[in-house]
Amino acid sequence: MKALVSELRPAITATLVLAAATCGVYPLIVTSVARAAFKDKAHGSLITGPDGTMRGSSLLGQNFTAAQYFHPRPSAAGAGYDAANSSGSNLGPTSQKLNDALKERIAAYRATNGLSDKDAVPADAVTASGSGLDPHISVKNAELQAARVAKARNLSVEKVKELIAASTARPDLGIFGDAGVNVLKLNLSLDALK
Repeated sequence: MKALVSELRPAITATLVLAAATCGVYPLIVTSVARAAFKDKAHGSLITGPDGTMRGSSLLGQNFTAAQYFHPRPSAAGAGYDAANSSGSNLGPTSQKLNDALKERIAAYRATNGLSDKDAVPADAVTASGSGLDPHISVKNAELQAARVAKARNLSVEKVKELIAASTARPDLGIFGDAGVNVLKLNLSLDALK
C-alpha cells in the first residue's frame, strides 16, 4: 500500500501544479496583458452611444431593416444575427433552395434600393457570410444603398457617401482583402447627425 501511495503522490502533485498553472496562472497573465495592450478589443470591441449606452460590437453584425438605415448582409445564424447560433447555411451552388433564395433576395434588393432589373447586385448583398454575423458590407453595396438612405433622411447623397467613406475599413496592411463598410458604425454616424 505504501508503494502505491508513493507512486500516486508525484502524479497527483504534478496534476494539481499543472492545473493551477494552465487553468489559473496562465489565463490570468494572458488576460492581463490583453486588457492592458488591447483594451478595446479585449472587451469585445463594444460601441457605446453618446449617453454611454452600449449599442453593439463592431465585430458582430446586426439586422437593420428600416429605410433610413443601411442594411447588412443576410444572415443564416439562427433566426438571423443570433450570436449564439453563428453559422452559415451550408447550402452549396447546386442547391435549388439557395438559388431560389438568391433570386428572391436579388429582387428584394433591387426593389428596396430603386434599381432596375438590369443593375448588378453585389454578391454580399444577397449571400450570407460563413458566420452569419459579418459586420461589414462592400463599398459597392453601401453606395447602392446611399440614395435610399439619403432620401429617407432628407440628406444629400454626397453627405451620405462622406459617411460611407468615414466608416470604411481598409484592407489589413493595405493589401490583404477588400475594403469593407461597418454597418453599425455607419448607421450610428447617421443617427448622430440629428
